[in-house]
Amino acid sequence: MKAFVVEKTEDKEFISEVKDLPIPKCQEKDEIVIKVTYSSLNYKDALSSIGNPGVTKNFPHITGIDVAGTVYETTSTIFKVGERVLVTGYDLGMNTDGGHAQFVKVPASWVARIPDAITEKEIMTFGTAGLTAALSINELISNHIKPENGDILVTGATGGVGSIAVSILSKLGYNVIAISGKSEKYEYLKRIGATQIISREEFLSTSTKPLLAEKYAGVVDTVGGDILAAALKQIKYDGVATCCGLTSSHELNTNVFPFILRGVRLIGIDSVECKLEKKQTAWEKLASRWKVNNLTNMTNEISLYEIKDAYEQLLSGKAVGRYVVKISE
Repeated sequence: MKAFVVEKTEDKEFISEVKDLPIPKCQEKDEIVIKVTYSSLNYKDALSSIGNPGVTKNFPHITGIDVAGTVYETTSTIFKVGERVLVTGYDLGMNTDGGHAQFVKVPASWVARIPDAITEKEIMTFGTAGLTAALSINELISNHIKPENGDILVTGATGGVGSIAVSILSKLGYNVIAISGKSEKYEYLKRIGATQIISREEFLSTSTKPLLAEKYAGVVDTVGGDILAAALKQIKYDGVATCCGLTSSHELNTNVFPFILRGVRLIGIDSVECKLEKKQTAWEKLASRWKVNNLTNMTNEISLYEIKDAYEQLLSGKAVGRYVVKISE
């Protein structure tokens, strides 16, 4: 089989290329070998490709934290050969070989069924980014943040999670305000559903006060750091912010005023280890009433041989939307 492999050299540098490897086989109970049709690219994949020890410690290594395809071989009684399945999260693509290969072996406990109303390409356009966006939006809805309550702020809006969040929220009737540091992509954000775009610099320019005027009913934050800190100060009474990323910073320099004076709630989103039932419910929503019509506007389809160049775009902050990797028919 063909696979995108990252290797560690003797001088502790990392090289990557598409290589020929043996097809994995089921050897223990409750394993599944998936014949991969599509995968995707995420920031975590890019970090793995350069040997980030917080993501991957075992090399050589196949990247890819998302995978969709059909069951090729199984020792599980739950799944049958030929069923359409996907995996996101858990240890896939981290210290377990990932989805950037024509075949991948995983524990059956990681595997979800692909809903009938969505294709493998579409579900990988969503991928971990779409799942994370869906989990974030679900928290807003579960906490009674409705379109009539006010605007929703989405940070890092041109990224994978941000783009999908903007699109879903717009479809559900929310007025979406997007933050982006990429002025050349403002039209893109409007096409996918944002009604207003604020530059990163403008948003941070008034953030020195401990509390700011109430502007947003909810926030979907994908970047962390000072942007999240500034957003918390502007959430309306009883509002909600979800947090799922750290591309700006893992530090959060804030104060207690939004929480004790306005009852603001900050909810962490984890799409990696959350229960499979929760993931399956999110996939069902993404395949039906939350399925957006503009997936093609945010999708860059590439091959295994184009992954390396795409990683450079991700790591340099130049990527827009989602990268979907076509593996096989």
